[in-house]
Amino acid sequence: MTDFDIKNDSLAEGGRRRIEWAEREMPVLRLIKERFQKEKPLKGIRMSACLHVTAETANLMKTLQAGGADVVLVASNPLSTQDDVAAALVIHDEIPVHAIKGEDNATYYKHIEAALAHKPQITMDDGADLVSTIHKSHRDLIPNIYGGTEETTTGVIRLRAMAADKALMFPVIAVNDAMTKHFFDNRYGTGQSTLDGIIRATNILIAGKVFVVCGYGWCGRGLAQKARGMGADVIVTEVDSLKALEAVMDGFRVMPIKEAAKAGDIFCTVTGDLNVIDKEHFESMKDGAIVANSGHFNCEINIPALESLSVGKKLVRPFVEQYELKDGRKIHILAEGRLINLSAAEGHPASVMDMSFANQALSAEYMVKNHLTLEKKVYSVPEEMDREIAALKLKAMGVRCDELTEEQKKYLNSWESGT
Repeated sequence: MTDFDIKNDSLAEGGRRRIEWAEREMPVLRLIKERFQKEKPLKGIRMSACLHVTAETANLMKTLQAGGADVVLVASNPLSTQDDVAAALVIHDEIPVHAIKGEDNATYYKHIEAALAHKPQITMDDGADLVSTIHKSHRDLIPNIYGGTEETTTGVIRLRAMAADKALMFPVIAVNDAMTKHFFDNRYGTGQSTLDGIIRATNILIAGKVFVVCGYGWCGRGLAQKARGMGADVIVTEVDSLKALEAVMDGFRVMPIKEAAKAGDIFCTVTGDLNVIDKEHFESMKDGAIVANSGHFNCEINIPALESLSVGKKLVRPFVEQYELKDGRKIHILAEGRLINLSAAEGHPASVMDMSFANQALSAEYMVKNHLTLEKKVYSVPEEMDREIAALKLKAMGVRCDELTEEQKKYLNSWESGT
């Protein structure tokens, strides 16, 4: 196999060990892989995946391969690739990978092109870059595409906008909408791994700091909860009144970002939107403020605006750029504003990605079986699939729960029974 682009194939052995370590914590995906090996539900299907190239993703790729898929993997973020994992997939599993940690923008899109040269029948996205590029410049591929899956909040927002404009030309399953994805991956995974990335990059003490969480979706909920657990004074900023109210009822201070900018020591955006931290906010931040992002794209932080306010910048630690403002204040941007949990750390723990990637694998299978009857729109993961994954996870954890008796089922389905 010669069609790949990785940093160094000599890293493969270390990557193999990392993949095997993650696999120990992914029992649900392991069960699906065992079934896929027997049934081959993806036999002959060409799949192009644009995902974070991590040990957990590697186990998903091996599951799809076990199901018979002809799969190619490229990075969904220039800083999230684990080079040893990329090498292991190429050398040990013969899965073409086009991903190098730190790749520039031109290389990133060259890799996107490599994924599309595979002429996929199923796309698997983490941010909708494959789907977006297909619709912009590779529309000739559309007639042969069954559909796709999307892993992120950001990507689902983009795809729903396309569907609303009648621009989406094939069905996509929003894996991000699965309860077993956003309840666990976004809340527990993002909460823990984001703090992990911030701490690895800065080695600062979280306790006693004013920690500003921009956005109170599932990722924001998890991050706020974990930051408070480590002793931070947490402020939440929101644009949604219901989410803002929930944050207040959860015991957090809520205020506009313009006010929070003056108070915060550490800021982290988790919204999926543009310029959440903007020029006016940088103008009022404390000297030494630390700014990070754990949303999918670095556009959440207006870094060009910060550069316009600065007289210089320098790298003071790996993943920490210090911007000196004209008045002498210094503001620190982590990992170029890209996903801090995957840039400076290792991303989500394998045990939560187990459920997310179980959703991906089963959604791909569902798309292959049902693509002829699906419309050109964004679908949620079928509820029965979501519940199946939850049940498998509980079984793997050795946890049992109750079942309704026939009497209870009858009561819940009856309008005649009263108090």
